[in-house]
Amino acid sequence: RRAHAIIVDHLIPAMMRAETYNDIARLEQLLDEYYQVQTLDPSKLPVIRAQIWELIVQAELHHDLHASEAPDDFDDFLLHVDGYLCEIKDAQIRDGLHTLGQTPIGEQRIGLVMAMLRLDNGSVRSLRHALADLAGLDYSALLAEPGVRFHEPLPAFLASEQAAVHTHSDVIETLEQAGRGLVTALADQGWDAGQVASTVHEQLGVAAPEVMRTLRFACEVIVPSLERTPDEINNILRALDGEYIPAGPSGAPTRGLAHVLPTGRNFYSVDPKTLPSPIAYQVGTDLANSLIEKYLADEGAYPESIGIVVWGTSAMRTHGDDIAEVLALLGVRPVWQEESRRVTGIDVIPLSELGRPRIDVTLRISGFFRDAFPNLVHLVDDAIQTVAGLDEPLEQNYVRKHVMADRDAYRTAGVTAEAAQERSLYRIFGSKPGTYGAGILPLLDERNWRSDQDLAEVYMAWGGYAYTKTVYGSDASDEFKTRFAEIVVAVKNQDNREHDIFDSDDYLQYHGGMVAAIRALSGRDPKAYFGDSSDPSRARVRALADEARRVFRTRVVNPKWIESMQQHGYKGAFEMAATVDYMYGYDATAQVIDDWMYEQLTDHYVLDAEVQQFFREKNPWALRNIIERLMESVDRGLWQQPDEEQLEQMRRVYLQLEGDLEDRTDTSEGQPA
Repeated sequence: RRAHAIIVDHLIPAMMRAETYNDIARLEQLLDEYYQVQTLDPSKLPVIRAQIWELIVQAELHHDLHASEAPDDFDDFLLHVDGYLCEIKDAQIRDGLHTLGQTPIGEQRIGLVMAMLRLDNGSVRSLRHALADLAGLDYSALLAEPGVRFHEPLPAFLASEQAAVHTHSDVIETLEQAGRGLVTALADQGWDAGQVASTVHEQLGVAAPEVMRTLRFACEVIVPSLERTPDEINNILRALDGEYIPAGPSGAPTRGLAHVLPTGRNFYSVDPKTLPSPIAYQVGTDLANSLIEKYLADEGAYPESIGIVVWGTSAMRTHGDDIAEVLALLGVRPVWQEESRRVTGIDVIPLSELGRPRIDVTLRISGFFRDAFPNLVHLVDDAIQTVAGLDEPLEQNYVRKHVMADRDAYRTAGVTAEAAQERSLYRIFGSKPGTYGAGILPLLDERNWRSDQDLAEVYMAWGGYAYTKTVYGSDASDEFKTRFAEIVVAVKNQDNREHDIFDSDDYLQYHGGMVAAIRALSGRDPKAYFGDSSDPSRARVRALADEARRVFRTRVVNPKWIESMQQHGYKGAFEMAATVDYMYGYDATAQVIDDWMYEQLTDHYVLDAEVQQFFREKNPWALRNIIERLMESVDRGLWQQPDEEQLEQMRRVYLQLEGDLEDRTDTSEGQPA
């Protein structure tokens, strides 16, 4: 990419629903029993309430639900429980890894097709949405409030899919199963588009033109594109021979972008000058509003200064959601040229229309974003300068408020008026020109840190360079410290569910590093938020700690995911160990991992006999690394109150591993490499 070389893209892993398991599955059964008893025998309700609360505590779900004790209004509480279980169950997670050039088959293909039909693909309706419309249901309302009771009868074609329907989440499950039944039937018939009409008639028994259109799209577009996955290897070989490689667009297939398939193409992104697009600006505005609403609910006031991590890959996939959010927070909107849809400037939204103060925003951009989208750096800088220059009350324009305070402080320190004005406007920071990354990972890997201050120093050293329309990577460590000390919210957005925050070190380095830097510079814990626009029509913001729990439950300790990793042997074990590394790193920086999560990691990855045997056979070094990370979390006080018996069991496994690995080394001496 940095040498302008060809990039041959590849398919995402197959996707699957997280579903429920262990205590979560038992809790789901108890809820169903509660709803039945509520109607048939209310005298038993107190007993079942006690059982539900006991199981919630046992599963550590009271952390997720922010409930320290059983609430008085238990029925209302159950709406939140049911809704949360629905989100966990309905979450999309990866079904193993993608093997280059290999087409997903069987259940994996069905799961991937279902994931790609979860959202609208242009004018092609989402499969579940089409089924909901056919049933006369408000699909958006179902998704918005999954825990709400549902009292209406379902049409006959859905009634057989679910034994008991008590809540919106049950209806969503019904729609999912109906859709999966249709897709599975078509898979059995070889994805023959000519069989769509008869399949729909046989399965549903009613005329369903929108459902048929969606299924034909799967048969005629999605599946044939997946069949061309072997092009990935074929075109790599063609590229190495210097032959032509057909081009293909970028994007997340599960975000309503099935047209990015087939893979194995010469990857291209977007016209940078069209970013943010009008649709991206709407999504960014939704993210901005959700962020402000959450902070208001948490703190009872508007956030004066927000820090946001901005990546170039996200900008390519979303056409500029993150930058759109920055503009929306500042209270400006892009101006698009009508003919080309290119952005030509910004318009200021009047305070009377905005209805809130203008929020100050500081960006930590990646090196790739800096290289690929210099025009967006200029656009944001122009917006900041424009907003800072507005003649508005300071309590309604936090950018102006902070710029004036910083400018006066620089002048008092002896800086010239021109330099003070320029430096007070710095809001975009990144790596030194020609360099990339945030520097946190080497520090964690080498275990060469003691406190937040060490993490913050590295984060500042790597990211303390200012970028504006006139300044390109100027060393601005003092301005960096000034700005970051004022930040009250650190946010990172994610635009798809094809990966998550425990999938890559970049999340913990950029976002976690920002939280640690703010904490070290300000002496207080900032709010750490996670923006989720995986469904662009339902952009939401939640606390990073809540997102960590969601990912932990849906993927990290989910038996379905662990089993899918075991299919990949050595590499699967490596991915599991990497997940533990990334969790540890996020806890070291953003402090988002609870003790019970470390305990469950130990139980599922180290002490589970079957998983332990998998590691011993396929990659004992990965298991050793996992144990070392878990023990380091104890030593550093991240895992604050470990169970001594559990630790002792883990030490015994470690000593056995060391013996096994020594034996391997001894028996391999003198053998050819």
